[in-house]
Amino acid sequence: METNYSIPLNGSEVVVYDSTISRILWILSMVVVSITFFLGILGNGLVIWIAGFQMAHTVTTTYYLNLALADFSFTVKLPFLLISMAMKGKWPFGWFLCKLVYIVVDINLFGSVFLIAVIALDRCICVLHPVWAQNYRTVSLARKVVVGPWIFSLILTLPLLLFLTTVRDPRGNVHCTFSFVSWGNSVEERLNTAITMVTTRGIIRFIVGFSMPMFFVAICYGLITTKVQRRALLNSSRALRVLKAVVASFFICWFPFQLVALLGTVWLKEMLFSGGYKILNKLVNPTSSLAFFSSCLNPILYVFMGQDFRERLIHSLSSSLERALSEDSGQISDTSANVASISADIEIKAI
Repeated sequence: METNYSIPLNGSEVVVYDSTISRILWILSMVVVSITFFLGILGNGLVIWIAGFQMAHTVTTTYYLNLALADFSFTVKLPFLLISMAMKGKWPFGWFLCKLVYIVVDINLFGSVFLIAVIALDRCICVLHPVWAQNYRTVSLARKVVVGPWIFSLILTLPLLLFLTTVRDPRGNVHCTFSFVSWGNSVEERLNTAITMVTTRGIIRFIVGFSMPMFFVAICYGLITTKVQRRALLNSSRALRVLKAVVASFFICWFPFQLVALLGTVWLKEMLFSGGYKILNKLVNPTSSLAFFSSCLNPILYVFMGQDFRERLIHSLSSSLERALSEDSGQISDTSANVASISADIEIKAI
């Protein structure tokens, strides 16, 4: 650490590479990130092409298109993170890309989880309030709603805009990290500012950017399950199958990283001053690479969860993605039938 005070991004020290296990985890992490980059660019690019240009624009495709855009823009930045990982934490790309790359990473982290929550809410509304959905669930409204997660995500990245920069260590190596040289008149003041900011950011990331959206999604599922007693019908819904798979994969991939980052925040002082909890340092790369891997999973899930195995063998990848992202066969449609008939029909088919 420099005396002008800088702190690594995730509240932990620079990753340790002094053991065989650490080096193996480091190499495996780079392999996973490389695979994520290639699969993410191809898969999300295909989803963007199909959902954005080949399919009729619906509420569902609007939400999943934005989710694919978030994943695609994230995976585009992975080569920078991969090179930095290969250089053991050094940053050779300069000040501007330091801010840009990590701001994009955070925007898409927050954006993805908020979009997943919005999709869950959309499914819940279709089940609980089918008549309202019949009248007001439109593509125009969906396009307005989807702006919210992006704006909120941008607001949550303000700490990166203010504090993130390139810092040169005593050995002359440049790192992309938080710096507090202008945030105090003494080392003590800068230290207090650093600890306060990093701790606050870590807690907000875990609660607002992960736990609360996942809890919200769980509530939506609970309401849907309570409303729909016919479990066989609930499990047969293509839209809900896809959403459940997306939520599960996001949680499994991101929870270890979020937990390590949170623990690094909670034990920040011990890690900075006593060198304790070194196990967290070894977990930075593997948990990060697992979190990154989630950005290439969604296109795969759209195919494998969108239809049964035999259909996957018969139909092309493009057709599979289109079916997975399409509205359910009983989606809300314009009709002049009476409200009771519409309500009963939509309530069953929308799920």
